[in-house]
Amino acid sequence: MNSATPPVNPGSSGANRSDGRRGRWDGHREQRRAELTSAAIEAIRQHGPDVGMEAIAAHAGVSKPVLYRYFADKSELWLAVGQQAGATLLEAMVPAVAAVREERAVVAAAIDVYLAHIEADLNLYRFVVHQPDIARHRDVVADVMDTVASGLARIFGDRLRARGLDAGAALPWAYGVVGYVQSVGDWWLRQQQPISREALGDYLTTFLWGGIAGMRRAADIPGGLAAHEGWARDL
Repeated sequence: MNSATPPVNPGSSGANRSDGRRGRWDGHREQRRAELTSAAIEAIRQHGPDVGMEAIAAHAGVSKPVLYRYFADKSELWLAVGQQAGATLLEAMVPAVAAVREERAVVAAAIDVYLAHIEADLNLYRFVVHQPDIARHRDVVADVMDTVASGLARIFGDRLRARGLDAGAALPWAYGVVGYVQSVGDWWLRQQQPISREALGDYLTTFLWGGIAGMRRAADIPGGLAAHEGWARDL
């Protein structure tokens, strides 16, 4: 008996080829965007935060129309640069924090990595953070702060729960710490580093550690955090 031959959809092979070509093109486009983003970062470091698209294109070895083929405007390039800069910061911060165990040292390590990072890459920091004329459809600075604060909140939450305290304070505390360090770091750069990075890091760590260490004191007070806050107001 002859086996039946399944019908062939004449359009299926063509669709598969089309999908394959589209996938390869998408992959090539993403790779090319990453290369151009890296070239833009180098141009920013060399020419400063006010570098224009023409200078970025020249540094990348392409024409401006080619650059606009991958980035619709400067705001889209700013977003790509900011995301890469944020990823680089986190890649440096995570292992530095993981390498220490004592709680105060965790705070000090995170602060030092951040200050060292923005000090060493001043032009890139200014390009990402201080671009008032760029239309921001998405705030890449806030995205990075969200990521760092979320990680810090997990640490705070674990410490609070381990002491039998309400972990509801973890997230607002984390955002407070991140915002505080970012704001002071920005002041430090705008004032052209009036004190050393080491001294600033120690000042920030000492100030912040006073609040974090309060978790330990609260655990020994009947009523926990609420009672500890009342005690602090009476000082």
